[in-house]
Amino acid sequence: MYNMKNSNVTFLNPLYFTLLGVPGLESVQHWIGIPFCIMILLALMGNCTILSVIWRDPSLHQPMYLLLAMLAINDLGIFPVLFPKTLAILWFDIKEIEFNVCLTQMFFVHVLAGFETGILVAMALDRYVAICRPLRYTAILTPHVLLGIAVMVVVRAVLLISFCPILIKLRLTSFHSTVVAHSYCEHMAVVKLAAGDTRVNKFYGLAVVMTFCWCDICFISTSYILIFRAVMRLPGKEARVKAANTCTAHITIIVLSYSLALFSFLAHRYGHRVAPYVHILLANIYLLVPPVVNPIVYGVKTKEIRIRVITMFSLQRQKSKS
Repeated sequence: MYNMKNSNVTFLNPLYFTLLGVPGLESVQHWIGIPFCIMILLALMGNCTILSVIWRDPSLHQPMYLLLAMLAINDLGIFPVLFPKTLAILWFDIKEIEFNVCLTQMFFVHVLAGFETGILVAMALDRYVAICRPLRYTAILTPHVLLGIAVMVVVRAVLLISFCPILIKLRLTSFHSTVVAHSYCEHMAVVKLAAGDTRVNKFYGLAVVMTFCWCDICFISTSYILIFRAVMRLPGKEARVKAANTCTAHITIIVLSYSLALFSFLAHRYGHRVAPYVHILLANIYLLVPPVVNPIVYGVKTKEIRIRVITMFSLQRQKSKS
C-alpha cells in the first residue's frame, strides 16, 4: 500500500495518472489477464447471441425481451470502456492514463452501472405487471411506455453520475499522489488521492450510491413481495410454479449484481482491513461477471430464448455440413 497522505509532495493539476492494476499482485498480473480475457469473450458471445435471437424473431419483440435486449446492449458497452486499458495494464504494463481520459472512463464505467440497475428495476416492473395485472399487460407496457422507461433510465444515470467527474475536475486540483491503486478510474480511488477537502465529493458519491442501490433495491423488493403474494393466491400448484419460475432468473441476476456492488462500495469506504487486491479483483468481477452470467441465466431459464438459441445453432451446423 502507498502511504500517500504522509508524503510532502503535492501534484498540482496533474496531466497523467498511473493505474497500478491489482496492487499486491503485480508479479502475476499477466496471468490474471488470461481469465479476464476468457470471460470477456464469453460475455461478448453470450450477449451478441441474445441480441441476435431477439432481433431476428418478431414474436420476441415484447417488453420482457426488449428489456433483456437493453440489458445485453448495456453489458456490451462496458467492454470498450474498461477492458482495453485493463488488459493493457495486466499484459503490457501500460499504466499511464491522461487525467481527462481517466475522468471520462470514470463517467462511463459508473453510468453503465447506473443503466444496469435501472434496467433491473424496469424488469421487476415488467414481471409485476405480467403476473399481477396479466389482462392489462399489453395495455400498460406499450412501446411508448417502454421508450419512456428507457429514456428515464438513461437520463437518471447520466444526470447523477456526470457530477462525479465534474466535481473532481472543478474542486480537486492538487493530489498527494498520481498513482491510483486500481485497475480503472473508480470514483473513490481517485478522490482518495486528493490533497484538498474531499467531503463534498465523498458525500455526493455516497448519495449517488444510495439513490441507485437502496432506492432501486426497495422498489425491486416491493415488486417481488407483491408478485409472490399474487403467486400464492393462484388456484393451482402448477400455475404457482410456472409464475415463480418466470422470476427466478431475474432474482438470480439481482442478488448477484447488488451483492457484488455493495461489497465493492463498503470495502472502498469502510474495509480498511480488506487486502487491496481482494477489493480490486472483486471490483472487476462486479463489472465482468454480470455480462457473462446474464445471457447464460436468461438463456437457460427463459424457454422461448433457449429454444430459439438451440434452433439457431442447429441450423448453422446443418449449413456447415451441407
